[in-house]
Amino acid sequence: MSMRHQITGGFMPLFDSAVLVAASELGFAAREGIELTLHRETSWANIRDRIAIGHFDLAHMLGPMPLACNLGLTPLASETIVPFSLGLGGNCVTISNAVWAGMAAHGAKPDLDPARAGAALGAFIRDRAVAGREPLRFAVVHPHSGHNYELRYWLAACGIDPDRAIEIVIVPPPFMADALATGRIDGYCVGEPWNSAAVAAGTGHIVTVKAQIWRNSPEKVIGVRKAWADENPEALAALLRALHHSARWCQDPANHTELAAVMARPGFLGLPPAVQMPILTGHLQLGGGAERDIDDFFLPFDKAANFPWKSHALWFYTQMVRWGHVAHTPDNLAIARNCYRPDLYRSALKPLGVALPGANAKVEGALKVATAVGATGAGLMLGPDGFFDGQIFDPDEIERYIAGQKSARAEA
Repeated sequence: MSMRHQITGGFMPLFDSAVLVAASELGFAAREGIELTLHRETSWANIRDRIAIGHFDLAHMLGPMPLACNLGLTPLASETIVPFSLGLGGNCVTISNAVWAGMAAHGAKPDLDPARAGAALGAFIRDRAVAGREPLRFAVVHPHSGHNYELRYWLAACGIDPDRAIEIVIVPPPFMADALATGRIDGYCVGEPWNSAAVAAGTGHIVTVKAQIWRNSPEKVIGVRKAWADENPEALAALLRALHHSARWCQDPANHTELAAVMARPGFLGLPPAVQMPILTGHLQLGGGAERDIDDFFLPFDKAANFPWKSHALWFYTQMVRWGHVAHTPDNLAIARNCYRPDLYRSALKPLGVALPGANAKVEGALKVATAVGATGAGLMLGPDGFFDGQIFDPDEIERYIAGQKSARAEA
């Protein structure tokens, strides 16, 4: 069979590239007439730059990264759109054993509770400050990342000013566990398997997870060069269908052993399959013999995990404004609103007769339990989607939300 579409993509060695990797490796792309060539990168900056200069048509990307490209926050600006989300959740915050000991002395328990962990971390940070010690250094993967914004959100909600009480540095995901082991950093926020890798090595302790800071929250996406998307609508639609079939396959527990084996290959993660399993099962080793099962730790397909909600993009935008990465203007808000493209997702998947949300955005943080929502096609369940501090983000009340965050920050 001759391939109708040649598509080149980039990815980072993180488990949440699985839907893209499986599409290429397990034949989902080929079945849609696509020859999908993937290139592994070493940093998010490389992904950003290679898509900007046209080496890649699309890439596995951090949810806020296409916004940053379109808002002119990157050295090589290139308009990037998001027609597909690669999943919900999958990140953790991991700290050194020394920091865990300090937190445990202030009441931290190995239960991943963000509020309890944050209170203990805050007390430990204040102890260190009184003793005249250097601030703790936490690493995130990129300035414009869900990791940076969720770490900051968690700390600020627990009364820790992320710009003053700690230092935040950038470290590529595959180097995080080593940087922690050598004492270059005291903690980090990263996607799996780079948290479980530190626990397996005995050098780190997982203190909380994205799935508890903000339940069923956005993480990686497919970022597509807009110029390529405009010129190749059929190729893009075929790819979105391939990714849909791949995501459904990845979600099915019957396929987890095979998926972990694929992701363990040297060209993808190059770590043993056992280290891939926590993200698939939600059963995490936290360090020191503690373990927990996390509901909805990472969803590659269920609960509309692949739908590019405009409210996800807009929440990321509010965090960019909050931390001084971008000014809040009507133009910038419009750019953020237009970055995620549920219309392209819908038009590609409509012929499959699958469940598609009726709305383009939703109120984030309002669902306490899994809830059936209006959709075309089959039924659709969403949520729960609560923020751990009980906040609600209504994309129709964006001014109020941004103003509320500013005042909260002034008090921190």
